[in-house]
Amino acid sequence: MTKREAVGNIMTKNLVKLNLKDSLSKAEALFKKNKIKHLPVVSGDKIVGMLSYSDLLRISFADATDESGDYVESTVYDMFSLEQVMTSKVVCVNTEDSIKEVAEILAAKHFHALPVIENDKIVGIVTSTDIINYFLQQFKS
Repeated sequence: MTKREAVGNIMTKNLVKLNLKDSLSKAEALFKKNKIKHLPVVSGDKIVGMLSYSDLLRISFADATDESGDYVESTVYDMFSLEQVMTSKVVCVNTEDSIKEVAEILAAKHFHALPVIENDKIVGIVTSTDIINYFLQQFKS
């Protein structure tokens, strides 16, 4: 196992992201269409927030979701803006940060995704699944 492997080598580079003025309905559509759980929120190339699918579920009413949690009653989205629901104090990592360092941040902060930046611009996202898959690859013969 390479101890200093950079997170830039395992991050997702084909970003699906939201603009700050996008609606929560658009966010839900992107989550479902792309089968993802985290969306960076940007203003231009600058990261200004993160939205998780769990954030949407948190604002929905208990009876507004079906038993699987896949359907959220979207009228609740009209009561909130993206800016009100997203996390605005975003912890970011750099492409050259080691996978080990990023794993430590995810574990210590109980995060499941972190935006990856380079020269103050978002260039990727790394998730706990990316980290787990990387470590699993290390055990292959």
